[in-house]
Amino acid sequence: MKHRPTFTARLRRLTTAIVSPRLEPVLLAVTAGALTAGGIAWLADAGSLADLFWGLGTLSAVIPAVGWVLSALRHGHAGVDLIAVLALGGTLAVHEYLAGALIALMLATGRTLEAAAQRRASHDLRALLEHAPRSARRRTEAGVATVPLAEVAVGDLLVVGPGEVVPVDGRVDSRAAVLDESVLTGEPLQVERARDEMVRSGVVNAGGAFELRAAATEHDSTYAGIVRLAQQAGAESAPVVRLADRYAAWFLPLSLAVAGLAWLISGSAVRAVAVLVVATPCPLLLAAPVAIVSGLSRASRLGVVIRDGGALENLGRARTLLLDKTGTLTQGRPRVLDVTAAPDFTPAEVVRLAASLDQYSPHVLAQAIVDTARERKLELSVPSDVTEEPGRGATGTVDAHQVSIGRLDPTDNRPPWAKAVDNRALLDGAAVAWLTVDGHLAGALLLRDPLRSDAPRTLRHLRAAGIERLLMLTGDRSAPAHEVAAVLGLDDVRAELGPTDKVAAVRAEREHAVTVMVGDGVNDAPALAAADIGVAMGARGSTASSEAADIVLTTDRVDRLADALTIAQRARHIAVQSALGGMLMSLAAMAAAAAGLLPPAPGALLQEGIDVAVILNALRALRVDQTARPALSPTAEALIHRFASEHDDLQDVLEAVRDAADRLSDTPGSKSLAAVEATHRLLTERLLPHEYAEEHQLYPALAPTLGGPEATATMSRAHTEIERLSRRIATHLQLASADGGLAPEQLDDLRSCLYGLNTVLRLHFTQEEESYFSLAP
Repeated sequence: MKHRPTFTARLRRLTTAIVSPRLEPVLLAVTAGALTAGGIAWLADAGSLADLFWGLGTLSAVIPAVGWVLSALRHGHAGVDLIAVLALGGTLAVHEYLAGALIALMLATGRTLEAAAQRRASHDLRALLEHAPRSARRRTEAGVATVPLAEVAVGDLLVVGPGEVVPVDGRVDSRAAVLDESVLTGEPLQVERARDEMVRSGVVNAGGAFELRAAATEHDSTYAGIVRLAQQAGAESAPVVRLADRYAAWFLPLSLAVAGLAWLISGSAVRAVAVLVVATPCPLLLAAPVAIVSGLSRASRLGVVIRDGGALENLGRARTLLLDKTGTLTQGRPRVLDVTAAPDFTPAEVVRLAASLDQYSPHVLAQAIVDTARERKLELSVPSDVTEEPGRGATGTVDAHQVSIGRLDPTDNRPPWAKAVDNRALLDGAAVAWLTVDGHLAGALLLRDPLRSDAPRTLRHLRAAGIERLLMLTGDRSAPAHEVAAVLGLDDVRAELGPTDKVAAVRAEREHAVTVMVGDGVNDAPALAAADIGVAMGARGSTASSEAADIVLTTDRVDRLADALTIAQRARHIAVQSALGGMLMSLAAMAAAAAGLLPPAPGALLQEGIDVAVILNALRALRVDQTARPALSPTAEALIHRFASEHDDLQDVLEAVRDAADRLSDTPGSKSLAAVEATHRLLTERLLPHEYAEEHQLYPALAPTLGGPEATATMSRAHTEIERLSRRIATHLQLASADGGLAPEQLDDLRSCLYGLNTVLRLHFTQEEESYFSLAP
């Protein structure tokens, strides 16, 4: 027997058809056309034709408005559209067609604005599904065959080729596997997994082919769980109730009560309709959406794409911020932190040789070394006979020398300077790339994912904007995570978390406050979907995180988040101000209409005047708030970019200062004295002119933006100290020249000057990059 659809099912299908997302612009065109045509007919003294056009415009809005009301009622709330339906019906009933046409146009405009905002981005996780493997290569006695992933069973032996995604969880069945686990952990450094170590699905093979013994099926593997988790988190996110609907909760019954009393006391239905006409919540239908859409537009100019008005409203109420570490608080890729050279080499030679050999390698650390050499404008040689062993490094011939860069065997004997490098790497949480030349250790490069220069300023601005709790959620190890948290002054840090742990942390924080989650990797997508507001670093982040987010930062600058929060708060404040101000004016008009002083048509015109006032006020959200970001002059911006580039160029000078100090400690003598003399030449020829130019060009250009010369006074004091230590080193060299070498009593003070200068320079560079260079886009 064929079942007939229930009334509820038919109603759901009807409302779905009525509230089609393509309806709003059509309705706007129809209502605007009807109002204009009616106006032309009225000017031509064709009153009946004018009423016909206005009546048709009113009628065209009634049907979709009823659909919107039914859709809202199905979700358990009555919104602002209900008053509009009653007003539209009332104007038709008492033949006030002009008033009806004006209300119809107003309703269509508000809905179109809101629909345009909601179409700014999608909320699915297509990229997660696209990254998931569909098949696996299974080894059997007959050879290697490609099979659907669903056919892989526990215990199967699989082959994972270079660049392929690990299809299921398993254990390494080869000597070793080099993996890029950033999809799951967010960490940019590649890792090596030895035989029998566990490997999770979703990570990428960054080395040679290896064999994997399946330990789980497709359904039970890590990556499939991440996809399910993200989909569930997105489904659990409650829809945001519109600001306008929250105010309508009390404005709606008040309007109906006033209209009913006016009809009851006067006995005139026209008075009741007049009350409903002026009660039509234009400030809610138009002013709030205009302010919110203006905020969306203002944010987009700064490279912040916000999914819809609800996300902007929610961001303005946020009080807790959760941040991933890698790519969000840090730069998301390794950089050369320091260079140590053996006694017969200089740091610049170490970088040049390593980069010459690495310039054709796709390895993430190799790219960082090559970038460093290019920033320092070192001339690279063309290598030959280059071979690369995954997980170990590269070997080749550079300038007729046999050169290798990569890891060392832990059993190799190392000189004292190399043992100090190991200690530094442990203390700094850095990776080490060792350089050997003709079989002898020549130097080492320490690499680490550094903190973003704009991160400290951003977090200070976020706290000033009302964020009360700042937490870091990261898959990284505990020690480097806590170091970053200490530098930034975070309230809490959770390290070594997987995607499931991040979602649990987000849910726990949501119980206490409106929560924002910021991330950039596929592993962050479930947490972004679970938060009240998910923010993705979209410039270099994964597509999956962008798709799961409510807000995407299209520029690679985390400080845009602080700007977005300020814009959201301002837009929400203006929306509330416009809505409340407009409703107060509407209440006064309702009182006049109830007393019979304001007929429906003049009431509709008066309401349009109120509309104009509140919309003009709402458009203030488009204006730039100068307190959000200091305005730089073009000259200051150009100087910032110039000196930021010089900071990169001067890194070898900082390394030379430390290297000279180390040589004095290891083997004081003619070679160490020569190193100090070479360092002093670098200070005189390159560093001190840079500091002088900053003092006399950059700082005066920044002073008006920062509030006067006092803002740069402490940084000027650092310039004075740098110059003092440089003079002191010069004096030691003069004494050594007069005495034919360094006297023993000079060593302690000279070492102190060099180490002190290195410390002051690194601190000073960091302060300038954080306080000044981060101001420029």
